[in-house]
Amino acid sequence: MKKNIAMICALLFASTGAFAEEHAAEALKHAGHAVTHGQAGHAPQLVEHAEKALKHAQSAESAASGEAKTHVVAGIKALEESIAHGKQNHAEVATKHAEEAVTHLQAGNS
Repeated sequence: MKKNIAMICALLFASTGAFAEEHAAEALKHAGHAVTHGQAGHAPQLVEHAEKALKHAQSAESAASGEAKTHVVAGIKALEESIAHGKQNHAEVATKHAEEAVTHLQAGNS
């Protein structure tokens, strides 16, 4: 019985890590797309991808811990700034924040 409980706990812990990694990878992908659109001056598309990245980063944050969580939180803050500036059609500033988010999400996902 104790062996079964330990095995279930191990599986739950492993699946939580996979959950975090999946969302962190999606956040990184969309943040990268936000950067690409921002560099082209496409603020509305930057916002679209930054918002998707933000949702995934928030999901990853709930399952992350330690230094990875610190980076995910910083990435979330950068995405929020990117979205705010993108909505004001400030593509250049929004892109800088999206690039910062990519840096943090990469660090949190390694």
